[in-house]
Amino acid sequence: MKQKVAIFRSTLLQISETFIRDQANTLSSWEPILIGRTELNGGLKTPNIKREIVPELGSTLHRLFHFWLQRPETDLVQKLQQLQVSLVHAHFGTDATRIWPSVKAAKLPMLVTLHGQDINIHRKWWEAGHGGLRGKVYPRRLLSMAKDPSVYFIAVSKAIKQKAIEYGIPEEKINVSYIGVDTARFEPGSLPIGQRRKRILFVGRMVEKKAPLAMIRAYAEVRIRIPDIELVMIGTGPLLEDAKQLAKELAVDVEFLGTQSSDEVLAQLHQAQVFCLPSVTAENGDAEGLPIAILEAMSCGIPCIATRHSGNQEAISNNFTGYLIPEKGHVEFVEVLTLILNNPENLYSMSKNARHRATQYFNIQLNSTLLEANYIISTGQNYAQ
Repeated sequence: MKQKVAIFRSTLLQISETFIRDQANTLSSWEPILIGRTELNGGLKTPNIKREIVPELGSTLHRLFHFWLQRPETDLVQKLQQLQVSLVHAHFGTDATRIWPSVKAAKLPMLVTLHGQDINIHRKWWEAGHGGLRGKVYPRRLLSMAKDPSVYFIAVSKAIKQKAIEYGIPEEKINVSYIGVDTARFEPGSLPIGQRRKRILFVGRMVEKKAPLAMIRAYAEVRIRIPDIELVMIGTGPLLEDAKQLAKELAVDVEFLGTQSSDEVLAQLHQAQVFCLPSVTAENGDAEGLPIAILEAMSCGIPCIATRHSGNQEAISNNFTGYLIPEKGHVEFVEVLTLILNNPENLYSMSKNARHRATQYFNIQLNSTLLEANYIISTGQNYAQ
């Protein structure tokens, strides 16, 4: 009989969080159960995974009282015990710190996946209250939780592991485990990459760290040199209107598609010649972990141009599967984008190399096997106490 793992995310489930669904679906030795506090209207469907909603009960004052005193939520404790799970796997440190009192009361071990935002944002930003009242104590509670022998961590990249160590989490409690992508589904399209229109694809939230405005500025400059290029941008967020206004000011046509399903992202990848994500470190420290969008593009044989920071350097081999550019390196961005679109022979070789690297290192089947090894380590450590 398979052991059960409760995969926790406070809200089930953002359209952009297909990585949680896909990772859970790929487990072979464990039975996943998604647990959340709220159900997102119109959110991501998970027909093959059992879902449980355990809402926070009581008034706002009652919930804050429990939170500040770090008291377990009886309903959540009872649900975890009723489901007979062997492990709780929480995505994002922010979610993990909020449920830890209940997980501990249920006498269960917990494995926490650190994605980026939850470990990159400066402690002072949280402590100043910019992340809300509960966020003020997040850094302190994360480090306190990390001391418990029943808590272990997964970093989605080597860069995130290093950030977690610098944050104060003991190195021996952190393993690197890439999430990966379904390389059988995200495969090269039928139209050879060199025969496609000169289309650039950007996929990411319209927020500071994804740098959508930098993408549009570079596109506008390259378009002067290559008039027939196109830019498609998938994603929404607070900078969407600014992005539209900038495209209008620069008099360039940009196709803004907003939020799209995974199927639509795949369809767009099959029409693109190059994928770009010129990410930056936000003012509050927020930065990439290892964007799934880059791995999906590589798996489809799309050369990627991305910033030389965080986990991007673990995925992209410079001048082999794509190009790495300096953070805020506008000149370099324009140059490599021009180079790759004007060199069909190099485009073909990079496409082949990107696909090979994705299948070799970022296949979700392989990485889910490594995840299950982390599940065993986490539960074994707990049983040994």
